[in-house]
Amino acid sequence: MAPFWGLYLKSLEFNAFQIGVLMSLLQVMRIFAPNIWSWIADRHGKRVLIVQIAAMASMASYIGVFFGTSFLWLFIVMSLMSFFWSASLPLVEATTLSHLGKKTDQYGKIRLWGSIGFILAVVGLGYLLDFMPIRFLLWAILGMMAGLVLFSRYIPEAQMIAHETDHLSVWHIIKKPEVFILIAACFLMAAAHGPYYTFYSIYLVDNGYSKSSVGWLWALGVICEIAVFIWMPKLFRIFTLQQILLFSFAMAVLRFLLIAWGVKWLGVILFAQILHAASFGSYHASAVALIHHHFKGKHQSKGQGIYNSVAFGAGGTLGGLYSGYSWDSLGPNVTFTIASGFAFLAMVLLIWKVGLNDKQVA
Repeated sequence: MAPFWGLYLKSLEFNAFQIGVLMSLLQVMRIFAPNIWSWIADRHGKRVLIVQIAAMASMASYIGVFFGTSFLWLFIVMSLMSFFWSASLPLVEATTLSHLGKKTDQYGKIRLWGSIGFILAVVGLGYLLDFMPIRFLLWAILGMMAGLVLFSRYIPEAQMIAHETDHLSVWHIIKKPEVFILIAACFLMAAAHGPYYTFYSIYLVDNGYSKSSVGWLWALGVICEIAVFIWMPKLFRIFTLQQILLFSFAMAVLRFLLIAWGVKWLGVILFAQILHAASFGSYHASAVALIHHHFKGKHQSKGQGIYNSVAFGAGGTLGGLYSGYSWDSLGPNVTFTIASGFAFLAMVLLIWKVGLNDKQVA
């Protein structure tokens, strides 16, 4: 939905703030919904069943977009859909990592298929929307949701392995300085991506790019992301997870500055999209691995849920809201510069975390 949903909302003549609010709903529900679903999954050991129920409920909720176009109606529909939709990702992540066991460095080779699906969707829709009405997007998304409902039936359930920390509260893990700082840095990184996921397509179209070009630019970023997922096992052997995260934050700072001030030059935008390999690919893979390292046993789904809630949920919501406010009042250039500032703060926070760890070792 991220690449083209904003264009659909703009076609309904919503202003930038309204678009920012509606797009942020995709993240708002991630603040608390993943924790609710993950707690239920860890308590009953039925992760896949919850994913299946959530897929059906999110599709049923989404059908509401065909029955109204007012701001209030779409606010309600997108809230409901996002509440169920947000249950899936952390539970699928936890299930995948459970199946992998000690081979978590192979996570990227599985995750890359989501990236391939994204490429096919954005490129295909980009071409179709060049000559089809934007409302066609509603049917395309419904078809993909139906596919999710179908294929969720074939995900194998994974056995939860007991761990020595099972008797401890999940807050005992979160309160560790290295865990708390990691989650805070992820929150800032998600906030940095707010303008990108909310207004990037609008920004490009307003600057003369065709919708098919927009689709290819989104796809380029994800193609580079796939390359990183393939290389992750080798990168994990050469660099520490903290070093990969630090590099990812630094590249995000550069990327959003390039988007802010280089949109008129195709070469600059192409390079900025290549940097998606770091600002999402290596960042997400290493962040998921670190969360998996800290949250074991019965806390595994909760850990992924907390990561999704705080980072993608709270951070993504902040990103959508500040970008919606600043887009009209300060302009696109300043908005993406603010995004770069959030990534810079995440980098500083992680440097402080590494320094804190070094002092503890000394």
